[in-house]
Amino acid sequence: MRKLVDSYTVLGEFHQRLPNGKVRCEICPRECELAEGQRAFCFVRQARDGEVVLTSYGRSTGFCIDPIEKKPLNHFLPGTAVLSFGTAGCNLGCKFCQNWDISKAREVERLSSRAFPEDIARAALREGCRSVAFTYNDPVIFHEYAVDTAMVCRENGIKTVAVTAGYMSSQTRRAFFRDIDAANIDLKAFTEQFYRRLCAAHLDPVLETLRYLRFETEKWFEITTLLIPGQNDGYEEIARLCDWFLEQLGPEVPLHFTAFHPDYKMNDLPRTPAHTLSQAREQAKAFGIHHVYTGNIHDSSGQSTYCPGCQKLLIERDWYRLGRFEIVEGVCNSCGKRIAGEFESECGNWGAKRQPLRFV
Repeated sequence: MRKLVDSYTVLGEFHQRLPNGKVRCEICPRECELAEGQRAFCFVRQARDGEVVLTSYGRSTGFCIDPIEKKPLNHFLPGTAVLSFGTAGCNLGCKFCQNWDISKAREVERLSSRAFPEDIARAALREGCRSVAFTYNDPVIFHEYAVDTAMVCRENGIKTVAVTAGYMSSQTRRAFFRDIDAANIDLKAFTEQFYRRLCAAHLDPVLETLRYLRFETEKWFEITTLLIPGQNDGYEEIARLCDWFLEQLGPEVPLHFTAFHPDYKMNDLPRTPAHTLSQAREQAKAFGIHHVYTGNIHDSSGQSTYCPGCQKLLIERDWYRLGRFEIVEGVCNSCGKRIAGEFESECGNWGAKRQPLRFV
């Protein structure tokens, strides 16, 4: 564990002192320029004595054991339990945030659960979790806490998962994913206008993260796009997304289309109709993406995994509960085609339950 500045504060990585006396945080493309004592956009990073510190090291909004499919990851150790946690704050300003009570939190007291990396690894081992997930809010903002936890987990045979919007600088990207085993990247939309207007961010850094994962690492990753009625669910935008996806990432990376529900600053829109997700799924499959899923709706067919060779049902899913499992050593047991992902000889049996976990 790195040295603490105080109880839950550590010196941050990736920042630069400026001639004007401020310090620039370079953890993400936002590059906040901070005066002494000022907090960055994400809230958990702060300027102190000409440095940037992370103020949420070892502090979380809570720990919970989830099914890995809830991240969502459908091709990474299916059916297993994952110990999930997040902190507070976020480096994006999404008006439609589905976890706004956590990601927009501005009170340190919201970080009521306390555990350091070694505690988290021990808890995962004790509870039979195959992995630990950095989720609920974006882990790039608690970079030092996440990378230390990933390193300790790896030393203990526990895998780690990052659920992130991928909005990070190139130097952060390399360090962040070094010891992480899998990721789900939240691709908010496929237009710069959407990112600027609804996320206070930019699209290109996210695409750079996806290209980095595909061409410069061997990490397993999947992609999620929340479809918002009238905002990013049009045929033409999804077509552009699919074209880019196939050209840059290939057909094997799983793509999840999930349903929006009215929340935070976008309560005036309706929920995403199930047929919108089903149409987007069929469109992406027609473009040639092999594994396309629907989420946040009850759709067993759209959430199950099929062989792209013989079309046989390989992993049956009903919400987060698994049924048939027809993959043996990573291949279809019918036609022998290798299925992209990380699979074991049998699926896990955690089921759909969500189990809060307290650290004493």
